[in-house]
Amino acid sequence: MIYFDNAATTLPYKEVVDTYKKTCIESFYNPSATYHPAFNLFKDLSAARKTIIRFLGGDIDNDNIIFTSGATESDNLAIFGSCFNKNKKYLFSVGEHPAVFNSAMELKNRGYNVQLINLQKNGQIDYADLESKCDENVCFVSIMSVNNETGAINDLEKIRNIIDKKSPNSVFHVDAVQGFGKIDLNVKKCKINLLSMSGHKIHGLKGVGALYISKGTRLKNINYGGGQEFNLRSGTINYPGIISFLKATQISFENMQENYTKVLGLKEYLLEQLNNLNFKNLHIVSDKTYSPYIVSLFFEGNRGETIMRYLDSKNILVGTGSACSSSKVGNRVLENMKYTQKQILGAIRISFCASNAKSEIDNLISELKYYLANINA
Repeated sequence: MIYFDNAATTLPYKEVVDTYKKTCIESFYNPSATYHPAFNLFKDLSAARKTIIRFLGGDIDNDNIIFTSGATESDNLAIFGSCFNKNKKYLFSVGEHPAVFNSAMELKNRGYNVQLINLQKNGQIDYADLESKCDENVCFVSIMSVNNETGAINDLEKIRNIIDKKSPNSVFHVDAVQGFGKIDLNVKKCKINLLSMSGHKIHGLKGVGALYISKGTRLKNINYGGGQEFNLRSGTINYPGIISFLKATQISFENMQENYTKVLGLKEYLLEQLNNLNFKNLHIVSDKTYSPYIVSLFFEGNRGETIMRYLDSKNILVGTGSACSSSKVGNRVLENMKYTQKQILGAIRISFCASNAKSEIDNLISELKYYLANINA
């Protein structure tokens, strides 16, 4: 099986699975209990928070990490935990993952003043549009680091500078799911207040993630219970999941530059081979300025869903967009980038990890060539 849908989920590292098994058996205590084996787990969790903050370039003595069930919960906590005033403005980019975009729409349904920032043709947010909508009444801005559909990378430092200039009191939230552990990300340099992470996107396990919170950032809880995670995320703490998430984070950050270089080589090779197909209706959305981990392209006049099914029959797995919204019709991101419905229908997404190989790309190209010459003929 050739797997090119790593933006949807990744194969867990063996070390992560081993860590999970070991902690499930040897460290099964509830970290909130007061006897000493449980307190030792609590200390481990405190150390894990500091390690992740350090990888993010934050202040390990004053910033915080809240462990969650994944990025969707982290996004929801960041957004609904920050909505204190209906008289203020809340800004979101059109290109956000459904976990953020649909939360924004729910805020709007609840009577909050929600405004959307458009995308440029290159997939980044429209910085001029952001600046025009920022003013002293804006209290919250949410913009992702790397787009999950296209791999477009937003300039977070530039965004923060715009916010500081026009809306200096705003909270800046970043959904960093496709960037965390893959590209350089510094919360202090970009003055990020809230940042969402997910374990299963970096070869960790599903069902665990985190929310980074900078010093002084005000946040309210959105669920109620025993008051775990500093009273921001009640529920029995998932110690094995968190420690395995830490392991995945450590491996990813320690190998980030090496992995980036390898994946960039894979992307460049893929683009070269795609161009050699000489298919006149092929359009590559994700050029060299995008994240090397994600390549969005479309074969105009074809259906991406049909291409995906054909490749699936040949044991090659690719995506057609966000796996979290695969049942939806259309593509909000590509539409806002001004692609036509006919073009969007032919879209597929190829997403890499460092364990992919050029030989797998050769197989993909071979099957695409056969499909375009015979199945689509």
